[in-house]
Amino acid sequence: MECIKALNFAPFPPQGLLGSKEARQSLETVQDETGATHLILTPPGVQATPQSEQIFFSGEYGPEDEELRGFIAFAQSLGLKVILKPTVNCQNGVWRAFINFFDTEVPGEPSWRRWFTAHERFHLHYARIAEDLGCVMFIAGCEMVMAEGQQEHWRELIAKIKGLYSGPVSYNTDKYQEDRLTWWDCVDVISTSAYYPAGSWETQLDRIEGVVKKYAKPCFFAETGCMSTVGSPHIPNKWDLSGALDLPGQAAWYREVFEHCRRRPWVLGFGLWSWPGRLPPAQEAAEDRGYSLYGKPACSVVKAGFATA
Repeated sequence: MECIKALNFAPFPPQGLLGSKEARQSLETVQDETGATHLILTPPGVQATPQSEQIFFSGEYGPEDEELRGFIAFAQSLGLKVILKPTVNCQNGVWRAFINFFDTEVPGEPSWRRWFTAHERFHLHYARIAEDLGCVMFIAGCEMVMAEGQQEHWRELIAKIKGLYSGPVSYNTDKYQEDRLTWWDCVDVISTSAYYPAGSWETQLDRIEGVVKKYAKPCFFAETGCMSTVGSPHIPNKWDLSGALDLPGQAAWYREVFEHCRRRPWVLGFGLWSWPGRLPPAQEAAEDRGYSLYGKPACSVVKAGFATA
């Protein structure tokens, strides 16, 4: 399997964004600025709370199918290979990792069974699109930490996805969970959100390498990134961190990631978080304290890292 050099583009795009001229203009800059060969798209699903059983998607919740299909085709026309990662979020702002129900179904209470019925409908919808358009990978869920114990439900879902989609199927677990998941055997690729602190990458790669050897599966970091905010290199998963601008810190964090991963031949690649769907003016981009790479020194570090990955 070839090395994945990907950007997570316009994460959880609202309706209309991927169909816009601005999104296409932004995408046209990705290869020149970063050397990326792949694109990760995350059509969103929305449930009201972590205990809701209904998942809504497309229309007011995300891109319509034709909009998504058109953008995938456009990305492919530029020579980019597309990975599709449908992702569920909670409308009340609670992180999807906390979606949870009683292990034993209780009459009158929300249940895993009904939630997975909705989750299956969501994923199979996009698996058909991934197959139709030749997406090179399908990632069946992201950072669903409290749901990961429902392994029989996951095995059934992944088997159904494979019945519709002929490419490799992955699941994106969260940081520190790689060696806790018990059903890696049913996917083709291990993937994870590798938001690891500066100075800890060697230790974390040693741990993840044990999982890779146990399951004999390729592994890539479907999400990894650091904000350009003071302190973010030491807690890169804290998306709401506040502080002063730190462009050199973000660049140094990326430099360290590539340096350590380069020595691990089992690292299949990266899905860096993230690239904006609309490019801001240059001055605004250079003052952004978030994860975006556009217009920052980290972008050149990424381009050099991808060139040698």
